[in-house]
Amino acid sequence: MAVRRRRTRARAADTGTAADTGTATDTGTAADTGTATDTGTAADTAPVGGRRRDERRWSEGRLGRWSEGRLSQWYGGRSRAYGGAVRRRLRKGELGPAPILLALAVTWIVFQSLNDNFLSPRNLSVLSVEIVGVGMVAVGIVFVLLIGEIDLSVGSLAGLAGALFAALNVNLGMPEWLAVVIAVICGAAAGALHGFFFAKIGVPAFVVTLAGLLAWNGLMLYLLAPEGTINFSEEGLVAELTSRYFSAAVATYGLAALGTAAYLLVSYQDRRRRSAAGMPYRPMGEIWARTALLAVVAFTAVHVLNQFEGLPLALVVFLVVIVASDLFLRRTRYGRQVLALGTGVEAARRAGIDVTRVRIALFMVSGTLAAVGGLFVASRLTSASQVPGSGMLLISAIAAAAIGGTSVFGGRGSTWSALLGVLVIQSIASGMALLGVEPPVQFMITGGVLLTAVTFDALARRAALSRWRS
Repeated sequence: MAVRRRRTRARAADTGTAADTGTATDTGTAADTGTATDTGTAADTAPVGGRRRDERRWSEGRLGRWSEGRLSQWYGGRSRAYGGAVRRRLRKGELGPAPILLALAVTWIVFQSLNDNFLSPRNLSVLSVEIVGVGMVAVGIVFVLLIGEIDLSVGSLAGLAGALFAALNVNLGMPEWLAVVIAVICGAAAGALHGFFFAKIGVPAFVVTLAGLLAWNGLMLYLLAPEGTINFSEEGLVAELTSRYFSAAVATYGLAALGTAAYLLVSYQDRRRRSAAGMPYRPMGEIWARTALLAVVAFTAVHVLNQFEGLPLALVVFLVVIVASDLFLRRTRYGRQVLALGTGVEAARRAGIDVTRVRIALFMVSGTLAAVGGLFVASRLTSASQVPGSGMLLISAIAAAAIGGTSVFGGRGSTWSALLGVLVIQSIASGMALLGVEPPVQFMITGGVLLTAVTFDALARRAALSRWRS
């Protein structure tokens, strides 16, 4: 029995260091002849070659296993987890902004080849201002589409906001800032009213907002009667929303550098937060690559715009609204509730989400941004007219949100899709205008682009559902 016991301990000694004789004592102390203890330490009189082999075995064993195992598991595991998350998104058909960016690039290349003035600093500066009014309304549409609903009243609300501002400021002599505040508050109140009838009473959103389209359009026409247009000061607060430019190079390039640095800081903080929570996160190499790409785009855009009049204030305000909205949806608890509600109403309700409150708030956001967009449209025209309520603003805003990548079925999308979508729509309109193409052709092309975007969205959704069922 003693022999068997020694053999067992000799096998256990293999995990540490072994003596030249390969035997161990029962007490675990080293023998003078160079035997090893149970703890795996070598005797003082062990041969030099044996000690070197012991040290090499220890370094290649414990340290090697730690360095190659733990570090590989830490970094490799996180990278594989992030790569797996990306692959899962691709299998679900969530291609991100890649398709719309490709479509935008093709659009610009085609129009530039047909007319050299398309990518000129002057035309791009005009384009950067024209996208703001429609883009603001499209951001509000994105919030409603995320829960799988629609708001048909945004065009009429945009026209009403401009008409109300002009009526209060010009006809009643109210200060511009107060008229602006009242117009925006009225837009928010109208959106909250739509949300109340939809979420609390149970009237379908389509019907509620269709009624709002008719009612607010009628109120807009009443305020604009009898001329149908109210002109306001070209030097006032609202007019400067689209006429003010940052022309100093220090200011323009400083804003580009500030935006790039803010993106890097937010991305790094997000990486640390997800790492601490054990969630997949972006590798630092990808973060640096994205930051470099953003810097190239930002500084190139600023350089081109500086060759005309500078960086438009309207574009800066629009980008700030998009970034703030995106952070709200992705980084706040309320934003996560919005996305959860879009994936399933009953599941969100069982998870403890106040569905009624969220729905009312989202329609309120849509109405607010519609009013803000209407003020930018009025600023561009320096007058309040019936143009925003004619229906084209509504169609362009919904098309911009859908073309940009927001799913019309809910649960997927971001406010950046409003920027990408409105860039495509306004680029087509600008290119067609330079080529002298009639407006009916522009409408047909925009309709074809919209149908293509929604078709891809429907096919991706069907493919994801079929994989889930199988």
